[in-house]
This record gives sequence, C-alpha cells and structure tokens, in this order.
Amino acid sequence: MTSHIMPTYARQSVTFARGEGAWLWDTDGRRYLDSVAGIAVCNLGHAHPAVHEALCRQSKTLLHTSNLYGVELQSQLADKLIELSGMDNVFFSNSGAEANEAAIKIARKYGHQQGIDNPVVLTMEKSFHGRTMGTLSATGNTKIKQGFAPLLAGFTHVPYNDVPAIEAAIAADKNIVAILVEPVQGEGGVNIPAADYLNQIRALCDRHNLLLMLDEIQTGAGRTGRFLAYQHNGILPDVCTMAKALGNGVPIGACLARGKAADVLQAGNHGSTFGGNPLACSAALAVLETLTTGTLIADAQTKGARICQLFKDALTDNPHIVDIRHKGLMIGIELDRPCGELVGKALAQGLLINVTADSTIRLLPPLIIDDAQIITLTETLAALIQEFSRQ
Repeated sequence: MTSHIMPTYARQSVTFARGEGAWLWDTDGRRYLDSVAGIAVCNLGHAHPAVHEALCRQSKTLLHTSNLYGVELQSQLADKLIELSGMDNVFFSNSGAEANEAAIKIARKYGHQQGIDNPVVLTMEKSFHGRTMGTLSATGNTKIKQGFAPLLAGFTHVPYNDVPAIEAAIAADKNIVAILVEPVQGEGGVNIPAADYLNQIRALCDRHNLLLMLDEIQTGAGRTGRFLAYQHNGILPDVCTMAKALGNGVPIGACLARGKAADVLQAGNHGSTFGGNPLACSAALAVLETLTTGTLIADAQTKGARICQLFKDALTDNPHIVDIRHKGLMIGIELDRPCGELVGKALAQGLLINVTADSTIRLLPPLIIDDAQIITLTETLAALIQEFSRQ
C-alpha cells in the first residue's frame, strides 16, 4: 500500500477498524487482546460508553472557542483535577510533551525569579519526557537524541533511583532549580525505584529550594493503583504533568502546579490554541467520573499483582528472565537479551504487546481488563516467551 505518511514509525502490519473494551478488531475482522492500550492511553478500554456519550453530547453544542474566552468545561475539569491531586492550578495542553514543556518553562522562569541567569533542570538517565526539542533535551536517552543536535542547554542527567547522585549534582551546580522525574520509568524499561525514592527527592527539593516536578504522563489517571503515583508516597510535588489516559484517546495534557510554582506563569507567558477546548474537556471529565466511581483504580494494583504472579509461576524455571516487576498495571518482564521479535510473534497470536529498552516486555493493559482476559494474556505470552527462550 502506497502511503504519503512520513516514515517516523516502524508500524506493525495490522490496521484496526474498531474496538470494544480490551479487544480490537482489524480490517479483516480478526480479534486481538490489547495489552498496550494505546501506550497507556485507553485505561477505560475502547469505545467506553461514558466517553462516547460525552463526545457525542458535546459535539452537538460547542467544539472550540480558544482560550481568549472562558471555557466552562475547562473550569470544571480543573476543579476536579485539583480535588483529586491536591495541587493548586492547571494549564491545559494537547499532549504529554506539551505539558512537560510547560513544566520546563515554569522551572526556568522560577530560576530567573531566584536570580539565576542560567537555570538548570536535573533529570534522570533512561528517562523519557517527549520529542519536542525541549523535552528531548530533558530526556535521558542518548539513542533518540542522535541527529538532532544542538539540543537545548540547561539540563543535566544522573542515574535513576540514585539519591546520592542527585545530592552530588546539586552540590556541584548551584544553577539547578528543579528536578524532573518519572515515578516509574516507562519507556526506560518499567524501572521502579525504591519505595522512598520520591520522598527523599522531595526532602532534597525542600532543603535546597528546588521545584519537584513529576512526569506522570504514563503513571497518572489510575495506572499504578492510585490516581497519581506520588500518592503512594504521601507527598505533593510542586509541578505534575499528565496526559495519555486523561482523555482515553482524545488528545489532552495537563500541567498542574502548587505553592511557589502555581503563579510563575502569567498572562502572555504561555498558551495553547486547542488546549482545554470543550470537546477534550468533556472526554476528560467523563474519564475522571468513571475512574473515581467504583474500584477501577484500586483494582489496578490487585490485577497487576495477579498478572505478575501468573508470569512468575509460568516462567519460574526460565533462566533468561532477569526480572518480572509491576507498579499497578505497569508491568515489565525483563529478559537477558533483546526480545523485540516477540511483538510480531504475539501479534500473530492475537495479542498486542510492546517491547521497550530492547529487552523488556512492557504490558499496559486497560484498567477494565477482566480475569478471563488476564488468563489469556498470561498464558499466551508465557508460552511465547518460553518458545523464544529455547531458540
């Protein structure tokens, strides 16, 4: 098939025509169990009735006016996010990268307000914060930066889950004004830090008057078993970014701020034509209402633990398994070798998976996955891993 789309993705040889819950059907009518969920986007699965109804209802009245005027649904969504997060205010964008751009701008302007001419944001090795020039510069992955120099100055990187390295960096560079970190590294390989990692960074930021900025684009909206992953630690960041699952497939991002970070950006400092328009906000409100009614978020932790245990039971004698880990329904199965070919093998078996950091199978099933689907996922993938390991 001839395509005029830029070849920026190594796409799988399948095109989907429709979805329902945790299932997708391709253009030939074949069914697939989706354990990627649009890369942690469709937490409520596909074609969820609440999102469908909200979009249909809103599309009949008003799609867009711009942020030159008040947007009622945007105010309602902001109120709900602040209630759920404990933050003070929010800027709406269209994506996670844009939400992180807003966070970076907050950090830089905050630094200038402190009299620092060349503010620096500390981020982590193996991190991923986006593909714009600002967020690419913040990202701690050398491979995806190749070919895009010169990158933006003002970022320094230290190893993930290494508090002494953060302390050393702060001591060595008085221009550091903020720390940007993922509570769990998704693209980096589902890397889960020590339980008190975020608490220790929070304490360091308080001690040195730095902003703690948490990238919750992949971990947010219930993925880890709390609405936001930092809530496992009983802390509050100064800035928190969200996107992905916030709209369940409708593009929307959010940069939440609190305390000394909340009033840094003023009129004229930042903006977005489409950010927080009525259609996107209607979808996000439906998502939040659904997530916070019942036990979907709490069940994510239970379901993730069950999936991990089933894999551990099935793969206990496999010497090529390095680790099986999870935080809620963010699941990583790390092998001792590159395993990207498993994506195609799983596709052939009617299962969608993802491999990241070359050797980690990343599973991000929708929060609505049921027990029968969990059995299908674990049995199918465990068999594929065993076969792959014997090669």
